[in-house]
Amino acid sequence: MTGRLERVFTFGRTRGRGSRLRRLMGISFGFMYLAYPVSDIVTGQVSGAEAVWQSVALGVFVVTYVAAVLSPGEHGERGRRTVALMALATLMAVVFPLVFRGGWTALPIYVTVMLSMALPLRPALGAMAAMALVVLVDCLVAGAEIGTVLLLVMQVWTLGILFASVRNTRMLIVQLEDAQREVARLAASDERLRIARDLHDLLGHSLSLIVLKSELAGRLAEQGSGRVAGEVADIESVARQALVEVREAVTGYRQRGFSEELDGARSALGAAGLTVTVRVSGTPLPGGLDGLFGWAVREAATNVVRHARATRCKITVANDGTRATLDVTDDGVAGPYEPGSGLRGLAERVRAEGGAMEAGPSPGGFRLRIAVPAPHAADEDSACDTGVPAV
Repeated sequence: MTGRLERVFTFGRTRGRGSRLRRLMGISFGFMYLAYPVSDIVTGQVSGAEAVWQSVALGVFVVTYVAAVLSPGEHGERGRRTVALMALATLMAVVFPLVFRGGWTALPIYVTVMLSMALPLRPALGAMAAMALVVLVDCLVAGAEIGTVLLLVMQVWTLGILFASVRNTRMLIVQLEDAQREVARLAASDERLRIARDLHDLLGHSLSLIVLKSELAGRLAEQGSGRVAGEVADIESVARQALVEVREAVTGYRQRGFSEELDGARSALGAAGLTVTVRVSGTPLPGGLDGLFGWAVREAATNVVRHARATRCKITVANDGTRATLDVTDDGVAGPYEPGSGLRGLAERVRAEGGAMEAGPSPGGFRLRIAVPAPHAADEDSACDTGVPAV
């Protein structure tokens, strides 16, 4: 039974010392309700031994409450301690108003906030109902006015729902961070396997051929044959070709093409819960613009996921042979806009290609648009055919 309680109470706890501090800061505003029992003691409405008992009880409740909020809530001994602290705080919030009455009837509100942050939604709703009933009974026993009773019951429900929503939001953030880390880990693993496979395909045949020709050259050299020079020349040629292929492969890994970045952006936006629409028209992008548009799509998708809080994203690419355009729009929150280093670097690359970039809030959200002159394929071929051998 204790283990099941531990799993319930620790569900949704955010990680680390910083998260516990934020949790305390978020809940501690409710200490303003302690003004009621404190004022009874300070103003002299309660005096003598009863004032001493109330002061001690108030201190014990505050210490227990803070300890429960800051408890790490892990399994094992720490998890059992968390459950015990929460149970003790709840018991004091139920009993103290019956014993001391007066301003103590607000104590169940503390427990409501604490349990709303610690429990899943359904148990939290049950805890809210239980605390509302406790407030009602305590107020009736204390002879409180009907207006005070209704106010406290309403605060139990409103604060409970508010902090249950906060807890649910933090849970979603934690799950999203876990998913992003797992996606990054899997992507890195897949990329390593792909590089290993491609390098094996590139070098396996070449190295095998080099080994065979080296052995043949060695035997020919022992026989004094004149074919040794030819075999050595073949070895050199194969080695140079393998070097060129490896360099091309490494260059391809460092700069992904537009189609790969478009697939990656679609996957990232879809994983973030956005509806993605992609429209591509016209001729394929020339080689000089393929990397630029790939970078632009990656930067735009990153900004949408991180900052836009959007639900839909539309990516439009067009190339009529003379001008290539990329338009990325979303329906996110169009707040104050300050371009980051990624967009500034993209704008510099676009200008270097003779194009123009527009980025900023639009009537329906945010828009990024680049337009770059697209050289004809014949122009690219003539520019590349310089007569200079590749190195």
